[in-house]
Amino acid sequence: MENPVIELVIGLVLLLGGGEFLVRGGVSLASNFRMSTLVIGVTVVSLGTSAPELVVSVNAALSGHPDIAMGNVIGSNIANIGLVLGLTIVILPVLVDSRALLFNSLIMIGSSILLFVFIWDGSLSRTEGFSLLSLLIAFVWYSMHRSRRNLRNGIGDIPEKKYSLVISIVIVAISGFALVFGARYLVEGASEIARTIGVSERAISVSVIALGTSLPELATSAIAAFRKESDISLGNIIGSNIFNILGILGATASIRSIGVSQRILDFDIIWCLAVSLFLFVIMLPLRVVKLGVIKGATLVLIYTTYIYLVFYSDII
Repeated sequence: MENPVIELVIGLVLLLGGGEFLVRGGVSLASNFRMSTLVIGVTVVSLGTSAPELVVSVNAALSGHPDIAMGNVIGSNIANIGLVLGLTIVILPVLVDSRALLFNSLIMIGSSILLFVFIWDGSLSRTEGFSLLSLLIAFVWYSMHRSRRNLRNGIGDIPEKKYSLVISIVIVAISGFALVFGARYLVEGASEIARTIGVSERAISVSVIALGTSLPELATSAIAAFRKESDISLGNIIGSNIFNILGILGATASIRSIGVSQRILDFDIIWCLAVSLFLFVIMLPLRVVKLGVIKGATLVLIYTTYIYLVFYSDII
């Protein structure tokens, strides 16, 4: 496809459609497996919306573009919290049970810190990649086990069953493919336009490509919030950030070690840690926390400041 504008439009349509049906399929899976919507949001839905990051990062690493492989994940994690969550709660404020999300928030912060430790020497090795993947498997297993235990104790709820197990799986699978191809078209179109500016691969990866691969999270979280599925809306964002680090970088590094540029070490990973900690802090005060316009606008402001500094430092 030659026209990048057409690629952008096709990508956006696929992302929006995929996001809508991923929410429907995810909620139906929760009811079929007798798990809470929060766990489905953190696991199944997050895996589906993180698929574009996986495709981009693996392809980038194999084709010799380590800054894109690493920058895509770090930039996407920043965009998920700053832009995706920020815009979602500005438009549709949500009430969140902070106790239910506390564990997953701590895992997200811990994953970010572990990544920082692993890449401090300038690379993410295959051994470290396998370690991240092992932690992901343990996290998913524990999340499902914890969900069933909480449900037995009356914590959390199981949504009403709308589709059979087979249909639910088919919906999630087709939605995942739509998200992958939608992100592919959008990233290719946006990257082609961005290259005309003449900025570095790292700047493109943490901004344009990361934003493109974060659009599934934006579409899914916004649609989930609109459908009053706040657990899926926020759980998807936190879960996607966990999957991005443990799953995507874990899988990518397991195939080939990823080199890390000094600018990512000095700047981008620090912002990733800071934004994750900020989200944790704003959910702390009460058992039920309202995430609304003020907190959302603050997150968007943090994200726009980060993007401004990325291009400002790259140009000068």
